[in-house]
Amino acid sequence: MVFSSVSFLFFFLPLVFAFYFAVPFAYKNSILLIFSLLFYAWGEPRYIVLMILSIILNYGFGIWIDQAENHRKKRTAILTLAIAVNIGLLGFFKYANFLVDVVNQVLQTDFYVTPVPLPLGISFYTFHALSYVIDVYRKTEKAQRNLFNLSLYITFFPQLVAGPIIRYNAVAEQLSKRVFSSIQFAEGIKRFILGLSKKVLLANPLGFVADTVFATPVMDLSSGGAWIGIIAYTLQIYYDFSGYSDMAIGLGKMFGFEFAENFNYPYISKSISEFWRRWHISLGSWFRDYVYIPLGGSKVAPWKIYRNLLIVWALTGFWHGASWTFIAWGIYYGILIALEKAGLEKMLLRIYPLNHVVVLLLVMIGWVFFRADNFGYAADFILAMFHSRGHDIFDSQALALLSMNWVPFAIAIIVAAPIYPKLQKWQFGKLMTNVQTGFALLFHCFLFAEVVLYLVNSTYNPFLYFRF
Repeated sequence: MVFSSVSFLFFFLPLVFAFYFAVPFAYKNSILLIFSLLFYAWGEPRYIVLMILSIILNYGFGIWIDQAENHRKKRTAILTLAIAVNIGLLGFFKYANFLVDVVNQVLQTDFYVTPVPLPLGISFYTFHALSYVIDVYRKTEKAQRNLFNLSLYITFFPQLVAGPIIRYNAVAEQLSKRVFSSIQFAEGIKRFILGLSKKVLLANPLGFVADTVFATPVMDLSSGGAWIGIIAYTLQIYYDFSGYSDMAIGLGKMFGFEFAENFNYPYISKSISEFWRRWHISLGSWFRDYVYIPLGGSKVAPWKIYRNLLIVWALTGFWHGASWTFIAWGIYYGILIALEKAGLEKMLLRIYPLNHVVVLLLVMIGWVFFRADNFGYAADFILAMFHSRGHDIFDSQALALLSMNWVPFAIAIIVAAPIYPKLQKWQFGKLMTNVQTGFALLFHCFLFAEVVLYLVNSTYNPFLYFRF
C-alpha cells in the first residue's frame, strides 16, 4: 500500500495537538505513544505487532544488561544476543529474499521463500533500539524502567518511518523533562512548513522528471536527457529526505523535543568526506560511533583504517536496501573516502572552486547506482551521460522536460545553497526587524497555501525513504 503520510498528517495532527496540550505533563508521553502507534498502524497495520515485539524485547534487554552491572562477560553476552535479535528481525524482513537469491545463484539451487513485504521504517526503529541497548551497555545511560517512555522513543511518529535516526542518549532526559514555549512552537511550525514545501513543491515535480527519464529505455536517451534525469534525481532525493527531516524536527519542537540536524547543505561540499558530514548526518554518526570506532576507527594501522571504512560503507549501502547496487553504492563511497584519507582530499581542497564540480559529479555517478535496479542499467545510463550514441545532445524529450520544469530546477539549485540562513542572520533596526518578521510570516503562509493547492491537484506524492 502507498503510505501517503503528507495527506494523512493534515487530518492527524490537529487531533494529536488537541489531546496532547489538553492533558497534564504526566500523560503527554502516553498521548504521543498512542497516536504514534495509530500513525504506524494506519500505514502498516500488519506489522504493528512486530514493532511492539521489538519494544518489549529491547525493554527487557536494557534492564537485563543494567542488572548485570558488575558482570562484564554477562553484559557482553546479553548485548550480543540483543544485537543478534534486532539484526535478525531486520535481516529476515529486509534481506531474506535477497539472501535466498544469492544462495541460489552461487550454489545453483532452487530454494524458494514467499516474498516477505518490507515493514515501514524497520531500518530506522531497529537502529533506535540498537542505540538504546548499546548506550545502556556502555553505561552512558541507565536502563529505561518506564516501558511507555522507551516505547515512545522507538515509535515517535514524526521520525518513525523516514528518520532522522534519533540516538537514545540525545533524548533520554527529554522523555521525562522538557520545556514548552510559544517561541519553540512557532519555530516548529516554520520548520515543518519549510520541510513540507521542500517535499511537495520541489521533490515531487523533480521526481516526476527523474521518473520520466529513468523509465525511458537507455538506448533512447540523449546525453542531455540523461543529465537532466540524474540532476533531477540528485535534487529530488535531497529535498525529499531533508524535507522529511525538517518536518520531523519541526514537529519535535512543537511537542517540546529538540532533535539534532540531519542535513547541512551537502551539495556545497568540497570533498566526499565533507559531503557525508553534511548528508544524513544521523546515519553517518550512528555508523561512526557504533561500528567504525569499535572496529578501531582511525587509531589503527593504515590498512586497517581502509578496511574499517570499506566495512562501514558496505554496511551503509546494505542498510539502504537488499540489492547489489546498494552495496556497490556503499563500497563506491568507501573507496572514495579511503582515497581521500590517502591524500585525495588535500588535492581536492587545492583546486577550489573546481572541487565542487568534481564532488557533485562523483555524487551524481553514485546516485545512478543508488537509483538503478541492476549494474547493466547503471553502466548504460552513465555511458549515456557521456556519449550521445548518435542522438542530438538535447533531444525533444530533454528539451520538453527542461522547458516545462525549469522553475523547480532553478529554485531547487538556488535553495541547495545556504542563502536563506544567511538572510536570517542579517541584523536590522527595530522597524526593519518587524518588517522582516511580517514578511517571514507571509512567506510561510504562502508556502503552506501552495502545498495545499499542490496536494489537492496532484496524485503524485512519493516518499523515497519509506522503503528503507
